[in-house]
Amino acid sequence: MQQDWMLDVLADLKSFAQQNGMFALAEHLDDSLMVAAGELAAHWGRDAGSGSRRRGCASDRQVAGGRSPG
Repeated sequence: MQQDWMLDVLADLKSFAQQNGMFALAEHLDDSLMVAAGELAAHWGRDAGSGSRRRGCASDRQVAGGRSPG
């Protein structure tokens, strides 16, 4: 989908926030990813971000070096 770049930007911001210990921001960006995907799907009539790429980091725990974020 042509608008997937929006999801990529949000995922990159979330990844940066997680890697730098900004876990509250990362959580909000994750929520923003869900909202954006829903909005894009509603507007363009199909699933946004349904490509084969996985967006963002594997998990908060992996980025935090095994520690629970927060």
